[in-house]
Amino acid sequence: MATPFATPRARALGFGLRRCREARDFGVRQLARLIGVHAQELSNWEYGKRIPKVEQVALLMGVLVVEPAERKRLLELARSAHEPSWLEKMVPGVAPSVSNYAEHERAATAIFDWEPTVIPGLLQTPDYVRALLAGRGSPPERIEQVVQSRLARRQVLTGYDPLDYHVLVGEIAVRAEVGSAQVMTEQLQHLLKAAVRGNIRLQVMPVQFKPSEGPFHNFALLDYYALPSIVFVELHHASAYLYDEDQVASYRAAAKTMAASAMDERESARFIGEVIAELGGSDG
Repeated sequence: MATPFATPRARALGFGLRRCREARDFGVRQLARLIGVHAQELSNWEYGKRIPKVEQVALLMGVLVVEPAERKRLLELARSAHEPSWLEKMVPGVAPSVSNYAEHERAATAIFDWEPTVIPGLLQTPDYVRALLAGRGSPPERIEQVVQSRLARRQVLTGYDPLDYHVLVGEIAVRAEVGSAQVMTEQLQHLLKAAVRGNIRLQVMPVQFKPSEGPFHNFALLDYYALPSIVFVELHHASAYLYDEDQVASYRAAAKTMAASAMDERESARFIGEVIAELGGSDG
């Protein structure tokens, strides 16, 4: 059987290797010479197009002096990188900076994001994150880690060559009072400001959403330049990365149907403004 091309695990491994290289300020050619491979081979590893041997990853980790927790994570990815789909268990205590999803997100060119009950992470305000996680019993130090991680992730929307972001958020998420009326007002105002950006398309899904129109659970469909698309589904204590072509095609069809059933962009902005007014704020 042929080696799967750029599986989610292979990409996570490659993204991690690239981050480690850049953290040590090594160029691709420089590092490739040190470990005895061609620069193109190392580049293919970093993009998940080829999968290095476990021994080669170990050599890279030694040259780059990677800290133990990250070294262990990348070696485990190297051992399982050929597997097509991926159910990733949440690891307590792991800093958000090594989040595999954040790496996949950063490399994407376009994302369709469906969040039925909460505001999507890329569009969350710091106070919204704090209120959301505090309500779930997260410790303060962990909450601040997540806040900083979410702020850093926004770069994919606002930096050079930002990705195309089509976000579908449930009416429940817009109406839910997370923290306080003030926190929600500021969060919804932030949504309206973000929606003005040319690379962001924001739609609200009414509560009358039918099961036949698409899945109730959240998912993100990530597209890449010259790499196959993947689907990310966040579960309660785990995350799933789907790579199979039929699965991706099914979620893409669902995304199209759901977008057609949701409020259009103008209706969505008007609706969010009405909820802001109900909370006692203004949409300006």
